[in-house]
Amino acid sequence: MTYMPKKYIYLDHNATTPVAPEAAEAMLPYMREKFGNPSSDYALGLEANEAVEGAREEVAQLVGCEPECIVFTSGGSESNNLVLKGVVDFRVPEKSHIITSSVEHPAVLNPALYLMELGVRVTILPVDRYGRVEPADVEKAITPDTRLISVMLANNETGTLQPIREICEVAKGYGVPVHTDAAQAVGKIEVQVDALGVDFLSIAGHKLYGPKGVGALFIRKGRELTPLIHGASQEKGLRAGTENVILSVGLGAACRLARQRLTQDMAFMRRLRDRLQELLFGALKGLVLNGHPVERLPNTLNVSAPGIEGSAILGGIPRIMASTGAACHEKSVRLSHVLSAMGVPEEVGMGALRLTVGRTNDMDQIEEAAKLLIARIKEMRNGK
Repeated sequence: MTYMPKKYIYLDHNATTPVAPEAAEAMLPYMREKFGNPSSDYALGLEANEAVEGAREEVAQLVGCEPECIVFTSGGSESNNLVLKGVVDFRVPEKSHIITSSVEHPAVLNPALYLMELGVRVTILPVDRYGRVEPADVEKAITPDTRLISVMLANNETGTLQPIREICEVAKGYGVPVHTDAAQAVGKIEVQVDALGVDFLSIAGHKLYGPKGVGALFIRKGRELTPLIHGASQEKGLRAGTENVILSVGLGAACRLARQRLTQDMAFMRRLRDRLQELLFGALKGLVLNGHPVERLPNTLNVSAPGIEGSAILGGIPRIMASTGAACHEKSVRLSHVLSAMGVPEEVGMGALRLTVGRTNDMDQIEEAAKLLIARIKEMRNGK
């Protein structure tokens, strides 16, 4: 199946993925003849409602929960905001405490900092040199006022996986709910909410070959949140406004495809990622791997060439489309907050390249990308 032209090598699948043909095809009828409002009682509306509920079922099956536990949102950022703000009683914000980590995506860190300004107490936990949170640190941070622990499942820059299951076991002993931002993990590794033990889990459609502008939030039965958007009763009263049938259907189709392909996709991505890593480290001395060498996403390679800016490396290879950090931070010249939190020295971190493979790639592209990167870095090391 064709996703994009071969004139360039796309190695930025953690930034976004192309929409899978199956997802695009699934959406088309709801842009045209099946345009009904899901709240309407006549045929067009009932058909639209059935499509939304079918999509909800597909999302639920991918993460192993009941469909009624899934709420559609506009993406991972809204899902994260809904959880962090939804657990706080704004009448007495000082009585709420939230625990998170220093390597979270801004979609978690910035809401947490906003809540802090309003009086909510926020603990931002450190990480080790691989970017992992220590469950014992989570336990030490819990207080009688702790309303939420929010730690991502997989880091968007390094691919490092967090010990979410262990964190949930700690939290359970204190009756504290756990949220995980799983935007980077869902569709790349097996994610089952019961196996993890989480109470809330965020999903972003465009990270798993679905459309942009749609996401989902898993909410465990018995857990309650205050809505961000007040209005009518759509999405169980948690997200007022007419449902986005088109994008929900696209997300559902992408989730169905991810579930069907997960085993082969994981093996395929790991094979490409490992080959790229082997070629780069075999030809270039002094490279540094950022993140955990084993406990990471199968598609993610974050590697540094110390003393050389990553942006300068990629600037000389227009054929390769990749990132020097999180896509949200590309235009910043500052060291990534993730690498900084891991204690990566600036001269190493500034040379970081985030190379993330996906379904669009093949081994020939990986071989070519490695040759281009090796030649460019050698050239820069020689002062050319």
